[in-house]
Amino acid sequence: MDIMEAMRQRHSVRSYREIAIPQEVRGQLRAKITEANRESGLHVQLVCDEPKAFSGMRARYGKFTGPNNYFAMVGPKGPALDETVGYEGEKLVLLAQQLGLNTCWVGMTFTKVPSAFEVAHGEKLACVIALGYGNTDGVAHKSKPLAELCNAGADTLEWFLAGMRAAQLAPTAVNQQKFRFDLLSDGRVRATTAAGFFANMDLGIAKLHFELGAGTQNFNWA
Repeated sequence: MDIMEAMRQRHSVRSYREIAIPQEVRGQLRAKITEANRESGLHVQLVCDEPKAFSGMRARYGKFTGPNNYFAMVGPKGPALDETVGYEGEKLVLLAQQLGLNTCWVGMTFTKVPSAFEVAHGEKLACVIALGYGNTDGVAHKSKPLAELCNAGADTLEWFLAGMRAAQLAPTAVNQQKFRFDLLSDGRVRATTAAGFFANMDLGIAKLHFELGAGTQNFNWA
């Protein structure tokens, strides 16, 4: 499965089977985490076989059942944290999809288990990403039309349109899609977001999707 197919097939899953993630798959996930942490300065950690995070009232409110594994998305406090977490976390989500796993971004409906991961001084847990083998593969959600997400016109370059089609597939909190991409006259791309629930994290996710669809060789960020 290539990365574009992973985008198309990946949907949020909240109900999981009690199947352990094989050690080989864990190793591939941890290798990607090491790479992401080195490039971004985050402190992401893979937590496996830990049922407490999704066994309380918050998880029941979020309609979660069965996830015993998750990515703890930890990083340095600051205004850039959420966008960085979105960008790097979606890399992990897409790799998980390629490895046959299901995922769900979780901002609030889980219980923090401090003994399961490390949050150093000056860091915070931004969110977690539930991980495992789902009872289903989830369902696609309706996306806003391109006209509401960018300034594409009849003569828009194909690479920009390809980036936007990928961005349309990006998961966002409560499917809000607050992000916007504009192709500037100098060929650069400006990505912005309106205020919203986890909107900056969503922007990071959408920017990764856009890059993967458009090809980073075709543009620079404004």
